[in-house]
Amino acid sequence: MRILGLVSATHDSGLAILEDGKPRLVLEEERLNREKRTTAFPRQSVIEAFGAGGAGLRDIDVITTPWDQSRLRVNFGRVLLAGLPHSLNLLRKSSHTPQRNEIVRLNAVLSRRLRRITGEEFELPRIVPVGHHDAHAAAFFVSPFEEANILVMDGFGDDASTSIYSGHGNRVERRWSEGILDSLGLVYTFVTKYLGFKGFSDEGKVMALAACGDDSYVARFWDLIKLLDDGRYAVDMSYFNYGKYGELKPLTAKFYDVFGPARPPGGILEDRHLAVAYALQAVTEGVVLHVVREMTSQRPCENLVLSGGVALNCVANARILEDTDVKRVWVPPCASDTGAPLGSALWHWHQTLGKPRGFELTHAYYGLEYADTQIAQALNEAGLESELLEEGELIERVARDLADGKIVGWFQGRFEMGPRALGNRSILADPRKPEMRDILNAKIKHREAFRPFAPSILEDRATEFFDVLQPDPFMTLAPRVQPDKQTKLPAAVHVDGTGRIQTVSREANRRYYDLIEAFGQLTGVPVLLNTSFNRQEPIVSRPSEAVSCYLRTGMDVLAIGNRYVTDRNAKAQDWAQRTFVRGPI
Repeated sequence: MRILGLVSATHDSGLAILEDGKPRLVLEEERLNREKRTTAFPRQSVIEAFGAGGAGLRDIDVITTPWDQSRLRVNFGRVLLAGLPHSLNLLRKSSHTPQRNEIVRLNAVLSRRLRRITGEEFELPRIVPVGHHDAHAAAFFVSPFEEANILVMDGFGDDASTSIYSGHGNRVERRWSEGILDSLGLVYTFVTKYLGFKGFSDEGKVMALAACGDDSYVARFWDLIKLLDDGRYAVDMSYFNYGKYGELKPLTAKFYDVFGPARPPGGILEDRHLAVAYALQAVTEGVVLHVVREMTSQRPCENLVLSGGVALNCVANARILEDTDVKRVWVPPCASDTGAPLGSALWHWHQTLGKPRGFELTHAYYGLEYADTQIAQALNEAGLESELLEEGELIERVARDLADGKIVGWFQGRFEMGPRALGNRSILADPRKPEMRDILNAKIKHREAFRPFAPSILEDRATEFFDVLQPDPFMTLAPRVQPDKQTKLPAAVHVDGTGRIQTVSREANRRYYDLIEAFGQLTGVPVLLNTSFNRQEPIVSRPSEAVSCYLRTGMDVLAIGNRYVTDRNAKAQDWAQRTFVRGPI
């Protein structure tokens, strides 16, 4: 049986194909239309998956979507009625940019857009809505656990912002939830905007910035969120207006009275801003720990599955392992809404149809792959010379380049699902050189100097370098670097002594493992600095995008498939500037 998970009219639109309970393809439309956090119908993803006329849709048995429109309409209506007349602002598109108004009639929208591809005579499969948090919770079905508690936290779904589930075998049961306005995710997002960054996309920047601040605002910030009995919490809405104005005016005068004026985008980062970021992160960690402790008290279980956008907070995730009774945390690589289409398909397969489990998600490489002929064509169009190498020679040469301090664009196999580059669409560098982080931030990525980079390490060597309690192949934890190893990989150590690691096994990604191993043999450090292959754009997916990004940055080497490139001639660089198309970011 083939299930198509599909979503549009909300950020991270895309699709997933589940075949007999196993994912076959997971695509985010932003990778193809080059518009970050796109809300557009995933037309290019559908065409890639099913052909220009959608003929492949004939093999799909059912379509699922990760939003229950009936729930959403009811809960949105309640918020609207409770805040009248000011809440009428919520009908304005500018008050909720991550979602289009048409999401409340999503099934009809999806049917109409699909028919534009297939034609009116085509008989579409039926479309089944799945609750938004149910879709997130369905990550349990591909986790390594037979039994687990499940915590879903995000900005908001169709009926909740936080949900607790219990999972056992092929069944998941929701135990309780918080309403859509009592949202830790929305608080984080709107304070992110207050600090001069982009909401619904730059929360990770604030998580990194927090480590640079002090605790001068922590006590005041606890006034914003109150911890309640039974693991619940409540947002003090005297500080927030998002229930009436959304993004138009999310904070009240009281918030500004306490924390001062907002930082304009691109403005100077003052000590006050750093302290607010610290307080936000500290309270976020406190709320998460409060919820987890109570859920494990009520239903003792050493396993925890985390999903939803808040599950991308790797610092909070690491605190769960340090400060609760949880022994094992599993976060999917697509914990945010990038994984919602896959989650809706998994929910239908296991929860609705009752199918048994038989698949564990051990890697994230479910995107598109490109043949050598396509890679060669992209290089030829750019006017670049390349060498075609055997795999062993490619790995040996790139490992030596990295050990010599060169920066490498690494483009291999199928691209990753989710927001992290995990070794197939990565920019790689030597973590031993203290200056490498500044070089990558300033010259390659063109981003803020305080932002860290992730260390990728061989799974079987991880405990030598990090105080890590479990493997983390999806870059979802930020454990402390072992004190005696901090001087060995200074570019990978954040200011608070942590590193957002990726443990790499040979079974999950043989070529990337072999590269790290070769680098370790040369240097004694089986760790590579890893960041996403992009520059102020979505992560590259096609060969032409990788070639363009290589040419528009200061990367020294491009390893694309088995082709090795160091050519940077003037005509090729001109080609990159002329052909580069950057959508909204």
